[in-house]
Amino acid sequence: MDTFFQGLTMPLGMTVLIAVAGMFLVGFSVVGGRQERPDPMTRLREQVRTGRSAPRSTLSRREESNELQKRLEKFKSFLEPATEQERDAARLEMIQAGYVGRNAVRDFHAAKFIMALGGLLLGLAFFMVTSDDQERSLLMTVLPIMAPTLVGYYVPIYWVNKRRAERQDQIASGFPDALDMLLICTEAGQSLDQSINRVGKELQAGYPALAEEFATVTHETRAGKDRMEVLKDMGERCGNPDIRSFATVMIQSATYGTSVADALRVYAAEMRDKRVMLAEEKANVLPTKLTLGTMLFTVPPLLIILVGPSVHGVVTMLGSSDFGL
Repeated sequence: MDTFFQGLTMPLGMTVLIAVAGMFLVGFSVVGGRQERPDPMTRLREQVRTGRSAPRSTLSRREESNELQKRLEKFKSFLEPATEQERDAARLEMIQAGYVGRNAVRDFHAAKFIMALGGLLLGLAFFMVTSDDQERSLLMTVLPIMAPTLVGYYVPIYWVNKRRAERQDQIASGFPDALDMLLICTEAGQSLDQSINRVGKELQAGYPALAEEFATVTHETRAGKDRMEVLKDMGERCGNPDIRSFATVMIQSATYGTSVADALRVYAAEMRDKRVMLAEEKANVLPTKLTLGTMLFTVPPLLIILVGPSVHGVVTMLGSSDFGL
């Protein structure tokens, strides 16, 4: 117990206490705000009593989430990047990872903060339990506390980067097939919008990420947004140079009035050639990667087989000789 109070009197312990107190204040503010919301049925009765009709949005669950987000607005400066450029870059990274919610960036930074604080508390608890009267070096004192904190901070970053890489790989793998299907649909007489909608539905089972992007393009086009802007946004969201080139080809085709089917045919052939070249490149790199394994698992057995009998004979001869007597 004395060790615990001694740890609290240290600067590190005071810092941890301040961080924990701040976290509790934030949680109390958010939870308390959620508990103080009036009952929707009470508002409905008051509106019926006064003769006004209750809007549908006031009775939905979306309002509850909006109230929570309003409570979190006061912590916006701590949970979001400061500048507009940084916010746009973080927003793009979250979209490329598949998190398209409006508050994805805020949730990401909140997850980093909460997990880092949880790691700090775990490290502090471990230090308090395992501490003794023996003096420790500064490294051995800080390491058990900072290691869980850093792990908790970088776990959300690692997870988002992993999701982003997997999603981009899936989009890159399915895009050549999507181009072939777009070409078939346009040559069958469908428009580009109809082709994108149909291909998005067909790709749902094999490439859901690419199907989601095509569905987004369809919805934005139906909402009245310019098709060229929609295709550019798709290229930015996917983060794939091939899709950016596809958007450029479609924009140029619409600008100069050329056939969309001809442009798709040429670009689809180029994508097929590129896929074959990538496969050949991986096949050519394979012998180089196998060289290390061959040296590790082939050369030592050969040396044992070839040199082993000679070494055994020399050792036997030296052991049976009278040298050294």
